[in-house]
Amino acid sequence: MIRIFIAFELPEKIIIFISKVQKDLQARGLKVKWVRPQNIHLTLKFLGNINETDTEMVGKAIRESACGYSPILLTTKGIGVFPNIKRPRVIWIGIAGQTKQLVSLQKGLDEKLDAIGFPKDNRPFTGHLTIARVKGKINPQRLIDAIKYYSEFESETFIADNIYLFKSDLKSSGAVYTKLSSITLE
Repeated sequence: MIRIFIAFELPEKIIIFISKVQKDLQARGLKVKWVRPQNIHLTLKFLGNINETDTEMVGKAIRESACGYSPILLTTKGIGVFPNIKRPRVIWIGIAGQTKQLVSLQKGLDEKLDAIGFPKDNRPFTGHLTIARVKGKINPQRLIDAIKYYSEFESETFIADNIYLFKSDLKSSGAVYTKLSSITLE
């Protein structure tokens, strides 16, 4: 069994931009577990633990769902929390730009994966980048102030054109991601 997910990797300039946002949020005294900037990605589907032999079938589903899609122009915009401000568990940076194409691609991928035994997600897809996980109590006013402060910030445009199948190994030092395969949107 291996733990896998499907995602777009972010360009270096966006990772640097996000890293600066994380440092600013840290300076605001938010007590959270920060995701290492190099581990931040745009997840299309988390599959969890699967048989290693199923990765070929998953790769085929990715290729089929990507067919006909050209690279997607996106930006990062604003921050928010899941599930809600009263009980935040995840702090995220939002995605803007060609989000209709992104949602359409993800929906097609979800359908292809469902057809081969990986159930569709119950919640609608919301493109986001997880930047921190809340492990305990957090000062709600500091969080609200940060969300307001960052409501209009936006990165430069980047191109999402390579979908990766990643293996995730959980270590005491944090998750380690290994690319198993990739599909290029043309």
